[in-house]
Amino acid sequence: MSLHTALLTGRAGGTVFLAGMVPPRKEEMTMKLKSKVALVTGASSGIGKAVTKVLNLTGMRLVLTARREDRLRKLAAECRNAVYHVADIADPEAPAHLINRGIDAFGRVDVVVNNAGNMVAGTIDELDLDEMARMVELNVTATFRMMYTALRHFKSLGSGQLVNISSILGTKVRETAGAYAGTKHAVEALTEALRMELAGTNVGICCVEPGLVLTELHDKWDVHPRESLGIDPPLAPEDVARAVKFVLEQPEHVRIPRIMVLPGAHRI
Repeated sequence: MSLHTALLTGRAGGTVFLAGMVPPRKEEMTMKLKSKVALVTGASSGIGKAVTKVLNLTGMRLVLTARREDRLRKLAAECRNAVYHVADIADPEAPAHLINRGIDAFGRVDVVVNNAGNMVAGTIDELDLDEMARMVELNVTATFRMMYTALRHFKSLGSGQLVNISSILGTKVRETAGAYAGTKHAVEALTEALRMELAGTNVGICCVEPGLVLTELHDKWDVHPRESLGIDPPLAPEDVARAVKFVLEQPEHVRIPRIMVLPGAHRI
């Protein structure tokens, strides 16, 4: 028997495992999350709301934040064990307040899903520069603050997982959306640099890059991208939420720096 044959002894779901390794069972992966505390930003709608619902089913304790209190209150009430904190994530003090909310409620925060963001697009002549600047403040400055605040907390704990919700445009670009793509490229660059800085620790960091998702992000657009780009159907927020859960379920020694999730009809 060759060394290759001796090592590759078992398969599960198309994955090859080395001899002596026991692949984790699905229920074990879910149990891994049950005792943990997750903070979800932008939780009142779209991907953030879907992530909240998926993580709630694992038994995780949740800290939810967004600007719309009525939606947050309703969502928290639907969860098994959740608190909420109304905040504008662009407030420089918001990230620290949110981590402290989790500590006060549950003693720690183990996971941060950094989801809050906005999209402004348009041609050179059409783009509203003030709206663009506000997008950069939210998508870059506020996101960076949340990243560093979360990672400092995780380092003090000795473990943790930070998941940044990026975009397919964090890897690629398209005309009229260059400013938005630039904000996501910035998040991708910082995530990769921080991943290298955290190598050898029990703190993980990942970017999830969705293609077109059917959320409120495009509600005010004259023509929805599903029509202009011919993407039918787009992703549902729940599709992205399952990717987030997959990242969080991995064994401690596994890192997934980047995961891309696209609709089948998304040509990009």
